[in-house]
Parts: sequence; C-alpha cells; structure tokens
Amino acid sequence: MDTHAEPEQTRHDAIASGPPIRQLFRDVIADRLPGRRPPQAAMLFDAETYPSWDERSFLGDFYNEILHQDTCRPATADGVVLLAALAVDSRVPARQRFQAVEVLFRAATVAERHLAETWPAAPHHADPDSEARTRSAVRGLTPDLLTRWSAECPAVRLALAGLAVVFPTDRTLPALTPRLQTFAHQHPQDTDIGDYVRFVLVLAARDDDRILTVTEKLTDSYWTGTARGVPTRARALHLLGQMLTKIGAGLTRPRTGQ
Repeated sequence: MDTHAEPEQTRHDAIASGPPIRQLFRDVIADRLPGRRPPQAAMLFDAETYPSWDERSFLGDFYNEILHQDTCRPATADGVVLLAALAVDSRVPARQRFQAVEVLFRAATVAERHLAETWPAAPHHADPDSEARTRSAVRGLTPDLLTRWSAECPAVRLALAGLAVVFPTDRTLPALTPRLQTFAHQHPQDTDIGDYVRFVLVLAARDDDRILTVTEKLTDSYWTGTARGVPTRARALHLLGQMLTKIGAGLTRPRTGQ
C-alpha cells in the first residue's frame, strides 16, 4: 500500500477545487447563468488552467480577470454580468457582494477616474470603445441591483449608493436621501462612512457648483487631489472611488471566526 497516495490525492483535489469561495462562486454562476457564459467564467470552471491556493489570491485574480489592472478590455463588458450575478445572490457573503458592486463601480467609471488622474494628458492604456461598452453594460445591470436595497446589509448599500449616482435617474436619486439618512445619523462628518454618505447626497443633488466646492474641500483635507481644470464629474468620481475603496477595506476585512 502506498502511504503517500492519499496525501498526494488530497493535494491534487485542493489544487483542482480551490478555496471554498471559488466553489461557491461556481455554484452561483452555474445556477444564475446556465447558458453561454463570458470567458472570465473559466476561472471558476477550469481549475487546471486557473489553480488557486487560497481565497485572497483567487479573489484578486478573479476580479482582475474582469477589470484588468483597473482598465477595460474588449471582454470586460461581457464579464460584468458575473459580478452582477454574485452581487444579488444571498449565498455570497456580504464582503464579496460589496466587492462585486465596488468592481462594477470601478468598471463603469474607468474613463472619468483615469482622466482625472492624467489631465491634461490622455489616460494611459485607454480603450474608449471597451470603456463605453462596459459602462453601458453596467448601466443595464444597475436597476436590478438597486431593487435589492431593502434586502441588503449596510455595507452593500454603501456600494449601491455609489453606483446609483454614477447612473442617476429621476426615480433613483430622490430615493437616496431617505435611504441614506440612517447612515448620516450614525456616522458623523470627518468619518470615512459619514463623509462618503454626505458626498453621495451632494452628487445626487446634481448641483455642479456645490459638487465642485465639496470635492475640493474633501480632497484638500483627506484625499489625492486632481487638477482644477479636470471636468467636475471626473474629479467627483475620482474622489468617490477613493472613498469607496477606503471604506471597503474596513468593511470587507475578514474577521476571526467568519
């Protein structure tokens, strides 16, 4: 009897299946997208080509496969449907639902955020066609995501609020103010969540002068600033992206025992 056979088989199975979150993602996508899937789904179903040892490396690789180093590629628009499917499934832990919505936000705002960073030069590695297709794809998915507001946890609601002001409508914007009041009461100004929520409400009001004033005030105090000649929307989304990433780093940090 080969005493090394069983440990070796166990190791092979671990490489093939990957961490539990990968198996969960695979189950969710199999249920929600039973037909033809975008190419990025291979990371879930082709374990030999895409081995993953742990949760952190898998998640990083998976999101990067869709939004590669924060840039849009021709397949990015197709891949965002995977994020939306994960974001609306209650089997997916809140940490990963938040991350899925955050990546959707980043994918939809690539052009503006990068413009704000490189102004007046053109953004590096820009792909206007892929960025436009991705933005359109995320816009089409956003209404279904927002309908989950009442069922979502506070962390995911924060991410959804950011997505709502990227794609403002006469229906969604008026609903943001009462929906965010609890956050505003619980988190004062000069806190990460408090400032983020109040900035979302400023964006929802669509007053360009006020948006510019608040953007400059916040960036001067806490965040990486942008040139004053940058269009107001680009500056605001650049700031909002920084704020969402920071609160997400705290909200999505794994806790002992979870």
